[in-house]
Amino acid sequence: MSRSSRRLVSLFAAATVVSSVAACGGGDDDSGGGGGGGGANEASDIGITEDSIKLGAHYPLTGVAAPGYSEIPLGVDAYFDYVNENGGVYDRQIDYIYRDDAYNPTNTSQVVNQLVLEDEVFAIVGGLGTPTHSAVLDFLNSEGVPDLFVSSGSLLWGDDPETNPYTFGWQTDYMSEGKIIGQYIAEEFPDAKVGLFLQDDDFGEDGEAGVREYIDDQIVAAVRYTPGNTNVGPQIAELQASGADFVVGFNVPSYTALSQLTALQLGYDPQWFYSNVGSDTELVGRLLANFSQGAVGDASVLDGMLTTDYLPTVDAPDDPWVQKFQEIWESNGDGSDLTNYKLYGMSMAYTTIQALQAAGQNPTRDDLVEAIETVGAEWEGPLLAPFRYSEDSHMGTGGMSISRLVGTTAEEVRPVMITDIGDAEIEEWDGEETAPPENGIPDEPAFNE
Repeated sequence: MSRSSRRLVSLFAAATVVSSVAACGGGDDDSGGGGGGGGANEASDIGITEDSIKLGAHYPLTGVAAPGYSEIPLGVDAYFDYVNENGGVYDRQIDYIYRDDAYNPTNTSQVVNQLVLEDEVFAIVGGLGTPTHSAVLDFLNSEGVPDLFVSSGSLLWGDDPETNPYTFGWQTDYMSEGKIIGQYIAEEFPDAKVGLFLQDDDFGEDGEAGVREYIDDQIVAAVRYTPGNTNVGPQIAELQASGADFVVGFNVPSYTALSQLTALQLGYDPQWFYSNVGSDTELVGRLLANFSQGAVGDASVLDGMLTTDYLPTVDAPDDPWVQKFQEIWESNGDGSDLTNYKLYGMSMAYTTIQALQAAGQNPTRDDLVEAIETVGAEWEGPLLAPFRYSEDSHMGTGGMSISRLVGTTAEEVRPVMITDIGDAEIEEWDGEETAPPENGIPDEPAFNE
C-alpha cells in the first residue's frame, strides 16, 4: 500500500472517529514531553482521545524466555509514567498496555488481536521476539496499525517497507551485527577456526549470513538449536569435534548458559563471542546458577567473552544516559535494581516519545508512520549510532561497538562501527555521543510544521 493510499484510509478513519466523538478542549501549552500545538486536542484516530494515547505490546512475562525479557516492559512503563507526570505528549497521557504471550506465537496472535480489536490501541510498540512477532506481522500491516520498534533484530521489520509499511525495527539488525563481528574476526583472529552456534530461525540465519560475508572460509561448523529443547550436548560436541577454537553464538541468554555448562562438561574451551542478545552477564550468571543447581555460582566462566553493544549498559554508571535513566527508574520504577533489560525498555520508550511528538498534535496512524520515515534518521538519543529510517528503509540503528568481558567489567576493544545490510561497507562512526536533555524527555517538533 502506498503512502498516499495509506494516508487516505487513515484520514477516512480519523474523520469517522471525530464525527462520532465530540472533540472539545485539550491543552494548548508547551509543557511536558510533547510540544504544544496551539489548538485543541481532538480524537484524531483509533487509540487517540483528547487526553490519552493508548499503546500496546506483547512480551514473555512467563515461560522460558521470561528471564530478562519480562523486565523490558517495566522499563518502558517507568519511562512513560515519568513522561505522564511531566505533562505527557501534547498534554495527553500515555496509556500503556502490555500482555503476556509466553514467547508462544499462537499466544502472540491472541493477545495482539485483543490489543488491536478490543483495547483499540493507537500503535503496537516494542513487541518482542522474531518467531512471536512474525505471527502478527501481516495482521498489523493489513489493519493499518503502526508496529513500532520491534524488540528483535530480524530483517523482517525494516527491509521491506513496501510489503510491511507500518512496521519499524529499532535495534541493530542481526545481519549487520554479523558483518561487524565477521570483519572483527577476519582482522583480529585470521587463523581462527570458527564454529557457529545458532538459534534455528531468522535470528540465527541473519547473523550467519552477515558473519559469512567476511569469514566464510574460516567457518568449520555451524550448528543450530530449537528454542525449547534444552539439550545442546550434540551441538557443542559437534563444534568441539570440528576443531573450532572460536565460537560465535547468535542465541538467547538461556542458551548462553546452556552452551557454557555443556562446554564445561566436555572440557571444551574455545574463544566465545556471543551476539548482543545473549550476552547480558548478570542474567546469564543467574541462569548458570539455576541450571547447574549452584555448581556454577556466577558468570565468571564468561571471563574473556567478546560481545557487541548498541546501547550504553548499567556497568557504565558514568554514562550520562545511564545516569538519567537510573534517576528516572529510582523515581518511577518498582524498587528493584536497574538492569540492561529495563534500560533497553526505557531507551526504546524514549524513541517512542520522539515519534509521537514528531507525529503532531492530532495525529493519525499514518502521520506517525510518515513522521518516522521523514525525520527519524535525525533523532538523537541513547543509541550508540544513528537510525536508518526513510521511506525506503524501516531499519533501526546500524552500528555497534565490540567489547571483551574482563572479570565483571566490559572493556571496549573496537569502537562503534556502522553498516547496513547487503554490500554496504563497514565504517567507523565519526559522530559524537549525545547527552540526554536535562529533564530526560525529548522535544521533537512536528514533522510537518
